[in-house]
Amino acid sequence: MKRLLAWAQGLAIALGGPGLFFVAFLDASFLSMPEINDILVVSMVTRNHQGLVYYVTMATLGSVAGCLVLYWLAWKGGERFLKKWFKDHHIERASEQMRRHGVLALFVPAILPPPAPFKIFVLLAGVVEIPPLKFILAIGLARGLRYFIEGLLAVYYGELAGQYIAAHGKEVALWTALIVLVAGLAYAWWHNRGSQPPA
Repeated sequence: MKRLLAWAQGLAIALGGPGLFFVAFLDASFLSMPEINDILVVSMVTRNHQGLVYYVTMATLGSVAGCLVLYWLAWKGGERFLKKWFKDHHIERASEQMRRHGVLALFVPAILPPPAPFKIFVLLAGVVEIPPLKFILAIGLARGLRYFIEGLLAVYYGELAGQYIAAHGKEVALWTALIVLVAGLAYAWWHNRGSQPPA
């Protein structure tokens, strides 16, 4: 695994944005390289602050593309495909979260750092046939916010941001998810209030 991570990191740094896209795609689809994208985003932004939006975008697009591969395979393969990857009790627990929270059950794991389970929710989204646009928006928004916040930390703290994320990544992600949730609820309230006919 260390050799794989070193190879992926070297490839991404050598190729820049396209390399970051490729590594993010592999991590989100067929391989699992915990925190590799987070490390790469911090490293690249530290070296080039002006590339913040570009690197975040490439990492996000690569992650979304990789997730779409799993989503499509699960859509076609159904629950039998899912059972090849995970044990029944893990599937049941994740399914309950998906039934109770819908797309939010996909958004929160996408924004949380490892070891929070994520791929099982991607596969479940395909099995239960969550609409593709909702799927793409949930993954894209969650991963984009995660990488953007990490990039901002890299701008202000450089390589030390990587150490901070490793120590406090879950807290940062939870606060981000909470802010997004509150903002979403506020927007929904404002939109519904504006659409109501006057008394």
